[in-house]
Amino acid sequence: MKERDKQQRADNPTYLAEGSRASSTAVPNFLHEPTQSRWDRLWEWVGPSSPKVSLKIFSAGSCRHPEWVTIRGGSLRSIRIPALFACIEHPEAGAVLFDTGYSERFFRETDPFPARLYRMVTPVDFEKGQSALERLIAVGVDPSDIRHIIVSHFHADHVAGLRDFPNARFFYEREALDSMRQLKGIGAVKRGFLPGLLPDDFDRRASPFSSESRVEVPPDLLPGFPFRRITDVLGDGSLLAVDLPGHAYGQIGLLLRTEQGPALLCADAAWSAAAYRENRPPSGLAGIIMPDRKAYASSFRALRQLHEAFPELTIIASHCPEAEQAYTKGGEGGIEP
Repeated sequence: MKERDKQQRADNPTYLAEGSRASSTAVPNFLHEPTQSRWDRLWEWVGPSSPKVSLKIFSAGSCRHPEWVTIRGGSLRSIRIPALFACIEHPEAGAVLFDTGYSERFFRETDPFPARLYRMVTPVDFEKGQSALERLIAVGVDPSDIRHIIVSHFHADHVAGLRDFPNARFFYEREALDSMRQLKGIGAVKRGFLPGLLPDDFDRRASPFSSESRVEVPPDLLPGFPFRRITDVLGDGSLLAVDLPGHAYGQIGLLLRTEQGPALLCADAAWSAAAYRENRPPSGLAGIIMPDRKAYASSFRALRQLHEAFPELTIIASHCPEAEQAYTKGGEGGIEP
């Protein structure tokens, strides 16, 4: 869209009329009721023909940590932390994945030292049938048909299934991988990076975000929206990446426009809905794995701001037990948020 046309839309008070605000719930329920919202102005700004998509959430394994590590004020007990991934059905691109969770390959990559330290510090529970590959086959999605995988960041619990999709291109923030590849040995393990999880032909299939895909968001377009820059991942306005760095280099979240309303896949900017809802970030110990604690704090505040300003927005964290319970069938997926 031409800049002049965008400004005319932004200046049009009828176009910018706000929709009603839904009430806030523990895990926002937008399972059944399509809505027209003020979020439409954002997608119209990016492109007036931005298509809507559908979304399914799955889990691919889990790990365990003491609760107090994951959320301020948590108990000493060990809790199960699911590794969620999303399958987005796009009207033209077909099934698009956001991350992949764990796979059996994680255990092979963490057999030798120093990578074994990863497995020791983060005990992983994974059973046959739980990989992204197997989850998708179970619901009738042919893995060979997956052409697009959006990677939030390159921690092992988000990319362990990449090798299972030989026809996919990989979309991500360039810094997310470039910074990881500079790390070796224990330094890479500390940041959660296992390079052997990446396909041998990863670089040939890589599509890091280009400068042309960036879209500047006027401050008055969507009051309360904390991001001044978004990335139009597929170029049609349907999938919009937002910067959520700190937990990992170049981490992104993904804004979706669905028939049921707007959704944000926030990756690990928070580990649970309770964290951003109750303003309970992870403990300081969790900061050991973070390359930039200040950036993480900023990203966490952005989630808090979104939650408070836009209660109609469904925010799904990649390790949220509430989201797993609400949007998957025992981890198998199939429930559309």
